[in-house]
Amino acid sequence: GYRRFSILGSQFLILSCQAMMMSAIYDKIGLGYARKRKPDYRIARAIHDALGDAQSILNVGAGTGSYEPDNRTVTALEPSAEMIGQRPPDAAKAYQGSAEAIPFADNQFDAAMAVLTVHHWSDFEAGLREMRRVAKGPIVILTFDPESRYFWLADYIPEIIALDQPIMPKLEAFERILGPCKVEVVPVPHDCTDGFLGAYWQRPHAYLDPQVRAAISTFAKLDNITNALTKLEQDLASVAWEERYGHLTELENLDVGYRLVVAQPISKKE
Repeated sequence: GYRRFSILGSQFLILSCQAMMMSAIYDKIGLGYARKRKPDYRIARAIHDALGDAQSILNVGAGTGSYEPDNRTVTALEPSAEMIGQRPPDAAKAYQGSAEAIPFADNQFDAAMAVLTVHHWSDFEAGLREMRRVAKGPIVILTFDPESRYFWLADYIPEIIALDQPIMPKLEAFERILGPCKVEVVPVPHDCTDGFLGAYWQRPHAYLDPQVRAAISTFAKLDNITNALTKLEQDLASVAWEERYGHLTELENLDVGYRLVVAQPISKKE
């Protein structure tokens, strides 16, 4: 009995340490997050439709509450106190904790969702299995496909690809863990209100704004991009950017690699 307690205690300690490390990362990228990361209604519609008729929903890595349906019962789980502190007063109740050790009972929720968060988890597989454990119905995850074609920003900052490739799970990994998944392309509108990395594909000047960059996790992990930003600023001041990428200004939406992964529960035969 003592040995079992010791093993469980060690596992809890490891998970607690992992949660603390993730919280520190989120605390860093969370500064000013709520001001720049306002949910886009078109992306919200895709997420809410994928949740089906689920009434009780767990939002894992919930951040400031973006994309939480306001007409259902939502519970938020978020590792960062900084993020939780920026949630609106009328947002769903938030608990501080990590995806790898969800503090709720089996099948407690009708569905679970996770929006642009899986690449921050210390154990991707454990997090997905925990979501499956607590959700009776669909699991809905907005993520980025690392095998997709990167948009023009990577021409200026190629380090983005080197950062994303190791941490962004490949789409087949979701199906390996969760079973059959439906994957939908989530095109990003030209006027997207959610300031994630690919949101400003038609508004290049935005990437020169330090407040915009502060709300994007990728920039928080880049060491020195002064030269890249200077080059972008110079190209925008001249006709260089327009000559290479001006055709994008005619588009309403662009596929820049974001995907909605939806996993339904696997039916168990009697």
